[in-house]
Amino acid sequence: MLLWIIMIAPAVLLAAVAQMWVKSAYSSAAQVPAKMSGAAAAQRVLKGAGIDSVGIEEVPGHLSDHYDPRSKMLRLSREVFHGRTMAAVGIAAHEAGHAIQDARNYFPLIIRNAAVPAANFGSSASMIMLMLGFFLHHYFIFIGLALFGCVVFFQIVNLPVEFNASSRAKHELVYHGIVDQDEMGPVSNVLRAAALTYVAATLQAVLQLMYFVIRFTGGRR
Repeated sequence: MLLWIIMIAPAVLLAAVAQMWVKSAYSSAAQVPAKMSGAAAAQRVLKGAGIDSVGIEEVPGHLSDHYDPRSKMLRLSREVFHGRTMAAVGIAAHEAGHAIQDARNYFPLIIRNAAVPAANFGSSASMIMLMLGFFLHHYFIFIGLALFGCVVFFQIVNLPVEFNASSRAKHELVYHGIVDQDEMGPVSNVLRAAALTYVAATLQAVLQLMYFVIRFTGGRR
């Protein structure tokens, strides 16, 4: 248990800092008015990219915004869909950035989407395999480590996808005159804070895998 705390603590601390930064950045950017709503900003970004096959709809939840590549639908939370704030247009443009990635066949996004089923299965099945391996046969341990490795792989490949979407968002917002260059501060702050949450998640997954390797392979010797 002590080893787990020592190894995972940095990632947990970073995640906590990231969450506080996200809340603070979003709250501040939500107080700065924008020229249009998040939905309108997303629509302009998509239109500017020549994409007319992606729909935009409102979904319940706070910061539940995401792009669904299967249904070609950009889903925005109520405060982002209707909000005429820098926070709203920044988040909406970020999600529109994912739609642009999809339309342009952005390779890291293709890999990430392909890795989703394996990562979802690995996040739950890996724990079962590791326990079976510890108490029954070491072959289960290697299966469990491989399955959790799928989770780590997903987190790693997710980083360039998210960073690129944020980079596209900032460029498109300025290019289409949605946000002036000298007013990009609040938007950039929100996107940087969100990026740190992905970094923290990746670090936690990597350290968790390292812990499993040390704990379970060492425990069998």
